[in-house]
Amino acid sequence: MAVRLALEAGRVEIVSADAFLVYRGLDIGTAKPTLMERRGVPHHLLDVADVSKNYDVARYVGQAQAAIAGILERGNTPLLVGGTGFYLSALIRGLPLTPKSEPQARAALEQELSERGLDALLTEIGASSPAEARRMERNPRRVLRALEVFRQTGRWPGEFGSTSPAYTYRVAAFSPPLPELERRISERAAAMFAAGWPAEAQWLASQTDPATVPRPTVWQTLGYEQALAVMRGELDVQDAQQAVVQATRQYARRQLTWFRRQLGADILEPEAARRLVADWLARR
Repeated sequence: MAVRLALEAGRVEIVSADAFLVYRGLDIGTAKPTLMERRGVPHHLLDVADVSKNYDVARYVGQAQAAIAGILERGNTPLLVGGTGFYLSALIRGLPLTPKSEPQARAALEQELSERGLDALLTEIGASSPAEARRMERNPRRVLRALEVFRQTGRWPGEFGSTSPAYTYRVAAFSPPLPELERRISERAAAMFAAGWPAEAQWLASQTDPATVPRPTVWQTLGYEQALAVMRGELDVQDAQQAVVQATRQYARRQLTWFRRQLGADILEPEAARRLVADWLARR
């Protein structure tokens, strides 16, 4: 949709807002836009990081804002595309002023999550701040980060404020109806395994060990753990595929909830969103 809109409007460049499309070599498991899809429309924030290095929101915001500045200087319009809520929020609202993460504290919390489970950690947050617990949206990464900050400072991440955003944005969020969304998730997972996802996961494991503590950021990408298990003969394709489908469905629902609650966005039908963005681009 983004590529079609850009080609129709002209003088539009796409900026990815996806936490894992930044990594070089992760093409299948992230459903990275193909070279054919990118033809004729400049794309930014794809393939800008090595998988052996952690990539964080501060680096993303700096690179995204630099890309946007360059697009505007060329007299073109930036179109941000993607669903990583934390990255979008940092662009729209400003970069959180929370302290930097400490690897040892993070590793201890990851072990605690494994031993106690997500619900126990959410209960701990809720006992101190019910509002903070609701804000977590059952996202394990957010839960770990919130507890890390709270135990370090006695304050929750939302209490630190943010930097001033460099630009203002218009937001359009959309999704097909749930039955179609679930069908497409299933078809997408099957296509990714058929395209060689297990081999890509094995390559990733050769570059950065998933057993490292704290776990490398790149291994938080949904589905790579299951794809690697297939390659190692620990899981058959059907079971791995079903696990990925289930996790993706859960993630998609969390995304929709996040867009409604955090960005105040209405979830539009795809065609309605396409018309809305096309109208914005026509009037720019």
